[in-house]
Amino acid sequence: MIWYKDFYAGESIALKKKKVKWKIMHNAGQLDIYVIALGSVEGNLLDIIPAWELMQKHYPKWDMVVVGVDKGYDNAMELAGKIVMDVYKETGTFDVKEYFLEKHRENLRKEPVWKSCS
Repeated sequence: MIWYKDFYAGESIALKKKKVKWKIMHNAGQLDIYVIALGSVEGNLLDIIPAWELMQKHYPKWDMVVVGVDKGYDNAMELAGKIVMDVYKETGTFDVKEYFLEKHRENLRKEPVWKSCS
């Protein structure tokens, strides 16, 4: 699972987003948390997945790119809409996947590969 560096978080969990991410990555149960990921099927802009579903051993999450999390399905739907509108305002298109993948590539280029020993 790949997490977008500055992933979106709903208002109710904004202050706990690192903790929520940690719990998702370590299969800790979270009943009312939803993950917003780039669309896995052609034509989908985003997927909204319950965090508990990701706990399944064989869930196909190795190439999933998470761009947001929120508490409650309705809130996750609103956050997904905000994400799409932010991409549209930034690019003038609805190519959400390409926008976030390019941002992810930029972040990887900025981070140093080697650390200094001095």
